[in-house]
Amino acid sequence: MGHGSSGAHTAPPAPPAPRDGVRQRLDRLVREALKFGAVGGAGVLVNLLVFNLVRHVTDLQVVRASIVATVVAIVFNYLGFRYFTYRDRDKGGRTREMTLFLLFSAVGLVIENGVLYTATYGFGWDSPLQSNVFKFLGIGLGTLFRFWSYRSWVFRTMPAPRPETRRDPLGEPGRPAAVREADSAPAAYRRHG
Repeated sequence: MGHGSSGAHTAPPAPPAPRDGVRQRLDRLVREALKFGAVGGAGVLVNLLVFNLVRHVTDLQVVRASIVATVVAIVFNYLGFRYFTYRDRDKGGRTREMTLFLLFSAVGLVIENGVLYTATYGFGWDSPLQSNVFKFLGIGLGTLFRFWSYRSWVFRTMPAPRPETRRDPLGEPGRPAAVREADSAPAAYRRHG
């Protein structure tokens, strides 16, 4: 029985799925999230340490002490994000970057300290343990917002490099090499394939 005698045709193999592109993007996102988490984790420690230190050595109310700690952590995080997590991102427009960073950090500060404020003044949960638990919960919610906003708006990805163009031997700059090669093929080849 020959392969062609049954009349059944085998379909050509399907082209490979675009998994590589998706996998690369997913790998980049995971690496970015890990770096963000490393800086953010260190920032959480700074935030909680400063919060507890300010509460023990000053008479500031709990939310005011939290705001001081959050501001210290914001400065710490900016340096970590700019020079570690997003060091490969576009460095142009530092004024714009800093303005957006401060804007989104302020929103994160409101989210973070809003949780603590609600727990402390809305429910009366103001023991040191409760304050730390709600401070930590607020940090978590603020961090989710910050991750999205920083990666989307503040530390923008650099544009993809443009394909290399070389000067055409005929004096036409900027034409990709593949186009120049196709144009230089004999006329018989260009008509038929």
